[in-house]
Amino acid sequence: MSQGIGTRCVQAGYTPGNGEPRQIPIIQSTTFKYDTSEDMGKLFDLEASGYFYTRLQNPTNDHVAAKIAALEGGSAAMLTSSGQAANFFAMFNICECGSHIVASSSIYGGTFNLIAVTMAKMGIEVTFVSPTASDEELDAAFKDNTRAVFGETIANPALTVLDIEKFANAAHRHGVPLIVDNTFPTPVNCRPIEWGADIVTHSTTKYMDGHGAAVGGAIVDSGKFDWMAHADKYPGLTKPDDSYHGIVYAEKFGKEGAFITKATAQLMRDFGCIQSPQNAFLLNLGLESLHVRMPRHVENGLAVARFLQEQDQVAKVSYPGLESDPYYELARKYMPKGGCGVVSFELKGGRAAAESFMKKLKLAAIETHVADARTCCLNPATSTHRQMTDEQLLEAGIPAGLVRMSCGLEDKEDLIADIQSALN
Repeated sequence: MSQGIGTRCVQAGYTPGNGEPRQIPIIQSTTFKYDTSEDMGKLFDLEASGYFYTRLQNPTNDHVAAKIAALEGGSAAMLTSSGQAANFFAMFNICECGSHIVASSSIYGGTFNLIAVTMAKMGIEVTFVSPTASDEELDAAFKDNTRAVFGETIANPALTVLDIEKFANAAHRHGVPLIVDNTFPTPVNCRPIEWGADIVTHSTTKYMDGHGAAVGGAIVDSGKFDWMAHADKYPGLTKPDDSYHGIVYAEKFGKEGAFITKATAQLMRDFGCIQSPQNAFLLNLGLESLHVRMPRHVENGLAVARFLQEQDQVAKVSYPGLESDPYYELARKYMPKGGCGVVSFELKGGRAAAESFMKKLKLAAIETHVADARTCCLNPATSTHRQMTDEQLLEAGIPAGLVRMSCGLEDKEDLIADIQSALN
């Protein structure tokens, strides 16, 4: 029988045997010992499963990755050193020089920069589309060399909501997978795979960890995309890999295991963006209470958004839980229990007003962070998105006077009083 999301948060990914540790053990070791070279050789040839060097895989990480796969309803998952690494691996695993990506323009500034600037230097081009693009506009963005579609469930910090089904259908019409960054809602509030997404990524640094303790990322494969049906587009998965004695990932590991095995065997081997076992242990502690914390974040976010909506100093409030929000109906469809605790609002008076307001807050700290137990805020135009031009900022839905506030787990009355005082 299928277990509830709360049970999976607490129990999935690790079942101790008789006399074994109840909590996931931290295997804080760089390397693993074998009796014979033959035993180790089987691991290097991908003929046996196991561990030989933590740069590629670690048991602690794999238990936590298995829990996240269970939460998202995926077939396999891996942890990475950060959310940025997760998004890069997810795309680069199926793209190479000469490939093309279709991406929503309304995404986190760091990811926008990764795709538009850094991956462009690798010869991978991108076409950005509005999250509200019509089917016709989406279809027009695809090229013969398109290999992936990318978007965020709830965009950071514009708080636009991705129409997952529409983007998935467009991707599948053109024979490519949809990759969705599900960091803000978490699988407690939205599971993109159920709506047609093929690969899901996370910055586990945010709500999954939930306490601002450990940077990390995760990739989950749905196990549903048929790589062999599009073999000419994905030679890395459907043709022999000479570095592993000619293994064909899609044949040997099937739809369920090919993507994550390749990402581990090739990308983690070569880039080494592993999450430390200590961080994975801390992440798991956060996951155990994720289903309890998310409703409180949503409750506080909605209360703050409703309060801000009534204030004269506020030009606009973006929060998909508000009935007046343009993404309200999409949010209700994909996230009936609510999205997240992040509220974005534009102050009259632009950058100067935003900076003045944030200085006067007592509870909400100015931080380059979001989505943990303590309330924090940021003016993206002068921090996380400062590499973007004013035109790009507007296109991404992030005007210069925007404040992104991440509502933590405090009493909502205290948060509102703090905001009221700063506005006054």
